[in-house]
Amino acid sequence: MNTVLLSVVVPVYAVEGYLYQCLESIRAGLSPADTAAVEVIAVDDASPDSCGDMLDSYAARHGDLRVVHLSQNVGLGLARNAGLAEARGEYVWFVDSDDWLPAGSVTEVLTALRRDEPDVLLIDHLRVHENGRLEVDASSHVLQDTSLPSLLRLQHTAWNRVVRRGLLTELDLRFQPGWYEDVPFSNPVLIAAKRVSVLDRVCYHYRVGRLGAITATRSDRHFEAFDQYDRMLAWVAARDPEPWLRHQLFTLMVNHLLVVAGNDGRLHPRRRRAFFKRIAAHYRRYQPAGHVPDGGIKHCLVRLNSYPMYAGLRHAYRIVKSDPEPSPAVRPSLASSPRPAQAAPIR
Repeated sequence: MNTVLLSVVVPVYAVEGYLYQCLESIRAGLSPADTAAVEVIAVDDASPDSCGDMLDSYAARHGDLRVVHLSQNVGLGLARNAGLAEARGEYVWFVDSDDWLPAGSVTEVLTALRRDEPDVLLIDHLRVHENGRLEVDASSHVLQDTSLPSLLRLQHTAWNRVVRRGLLTELDLRFQPGWYEDVPFSNPVLIAAKRVSVLDRVCYHYRVGRLGAITATRSDRHFEAFDQYDRMLAWVAARDPEPWLRHQLFTLMVNHLLVVAGNDGRLHPRRRRAFFKRIAAHYRRYQPAGHVPDGGIKHCLVRLNSYPMYAGLRHAYRIVKSDPEPSPAVRPSLASSPRPAQAAPIR
């Protein structure tokens, strides 16, 4: 009889300064019973540093860590797939190896899974800057409304949702190669789930701005976001979604791509025009029938394919924001009982 309730999959690449903190945070504070219900699978994605040896050494000291060594680097999404293929748990949680879990997180997640038996369990997180500053994510407030239209506005990452492994099998859903691999994964699991629960508690610390992280790396590989949205929207379209869902996913896509376009840490300024043109092309390709632009002036400029006006607006906005407002205060306690989300069919 399978007694593993939760498989924690940790893809590992060039994070030797953060790896032990991540692994220790998963095991911290677990009772013997909970330890027996959890397995940790670390995937060495042909890491060029000492991570592979660190994992083997850790596994030798702690029998509850299983290590998978890949012969060549395949990237974050496919490394997650390799860990998923080894998983035995009823649920799977993808934890990035440069992040870590606050004390008690795994225990709280196990309690919620046993109580609610959801298809997907959503958790809250904090953004942690390199100087140690904690910041509430701008999307965290959507967890207060457990309807699907609200929850789709949660930051679309793999690590803020614990997924029933059988659901992934039923959907034949895996991560795709390339950057922005979370896009065709995170929304489909939420849309397809019949039972979604929310654990309104910070169970994850997301490291922001780490040197070497994809979101802090200038590269043309950020253009791969367009392919990932093609995959996600094709998956949704094949299921004949209701009009509201088409409209919402379209708006979220444009919002996300505009964030990438405006980020100097991701795109070289000389590549911003080309990226904007790709956004405009995706806008024309995927704009739902009867869609009324509801994303503000930037959406209108994308619809008009007006890069000069966008560039001027961006420059003016940056001058105004040269004295930024302070980050939202971190709530002293984010613990509460999990709440079942309201089911919403795809059609």
